[in-house]
Amino acid sequence: MLICFWQTQHRYYGKSIPFGGEDVAYSNASTLGYLSVTQAIADFATLIIDMKKNLTSEDSPVVAFGGSYGGMLAAWFRLKYPHVVLGALASSAPLLQFDDLVSPYTFYNIVTDDFRSESESCYRTIKSSWKELDDTLSRPGGPKKLAKAFKTCSDEVSNLPQWIEEALVYGAMTDYPTVSDFLTPLPAYPVKQMCKSIDNPTSGNDTFARLYGAMNIYYNYTGKAACFDIDTDSLDDTVGTDGWNWQSCTEMILPTEGRSEESMFPANKYSDDDNAGFCESYYGVAPRPHWITTEFGGHDIRRVLKRFGSNIIFFNGLRDPWSGGGVLKSLNPSLIAMVIPQGAHHVDLRYSTKEDPIWLQNVRRKEINIIAGWINQYYADSKF
Repeated sequence: MLICFWQTQHRYYGKSIPFGGEDVAYSNASTLGYLSVTQAIADFATLIIDMKKNLTSEDSPVVAFGGSYGGMLAAWFRLKYPHVVLGALASSAPLLQFDDLVSPYTFYNIVTDDFRSESESCYRTIKSSWKELDDTLSRPGGPKKLAKAFKTCSDEVSNLPQWIEEALVYGAMTDYPTVSDFLTPLPAYPVKQMCKSIDNPTSGNDTFARLYGAMNIYYNYTGKAACFDIDTDSLDDTVGTDGWNWQSCTEMILPTEGRSEESMFPANKYSDDDNAGFCESYYGVAPRPHWITTEFGGHDIRRVLKRFGSNIIFFNGLRDPWSGGGVLKSLNPSLIAMVIPQGAHHVDLRYSTKEDPIWLQNVRRKEINIIAGWINQYYADSKF
């Protein structure tokens, strides 16, 4: 029996809304206070125990699978409830992206490296574009010029830089080796394709035409969009983030907003206070940046987990910006890190296709063999 977190709905997401609906559930900190990692994995534990009883399968082993936040839940679930789940596959799970465990500049450094590895001129065009965008936005007639250049649905383009940044970040995250539609329909190796558009010589020295080509790949790979509504063409509208905003204000404090001078994005000195103002004004709560490491650990993870943790696979693809907060070294013989230079965000958990490269096929085969070993050992131990 296998339980997958992606298929088991997380409280406060989808249709699993308490208090009769979102109007009450999301109305204040008191009702939102039940939205936490601790409560979520307790739900999963209760569900699994109940399901096994209902199916008369109390002795069946259960393995947890998850990618990204789901991967974090899978790993924490195995550590908190080892009597409920035999093991976990934690794919692209940034378990160390908390507190001061990794640099807050790591995330954007990896996005930059992804694009720079494809083309130095692509990197430099993006890096120099932000000032040109800001200057144009501030000039009379500038917004209208940008609306025309990027084929937006209206002349209100004040958040155009953010819209462009989102495409670059998520393009790097989902730099899969095959055609995908995880966040939006994309070609194989979208970073390569976006850089090809940016470097297209037919655009001449027109920075906006170059960037538009890249945006057209990310936001309009199907070719169906007549114009871009930059206020709705975003991840928020694709997957919904109402619950995540609360979680990122209370316990899921993942420092990622630092940007160095070498970044292809505008430099930004990270501060713990960056998010605090929003959280206090919107929810009336102060972020707890140290809580996750207090509850689940993270500091000295190798020394701590090697003594009691077991049966977790940590997969990370190094083209994924979240890999900077991942577990990149095996901690003991059954806490296994699988690190793939070509991999992107939880690519191992995506549907298999005939076009999958050999390295990806090998990753999945190895994961299956490891998990099969856990299950075989479980049944061998059950004989005594």
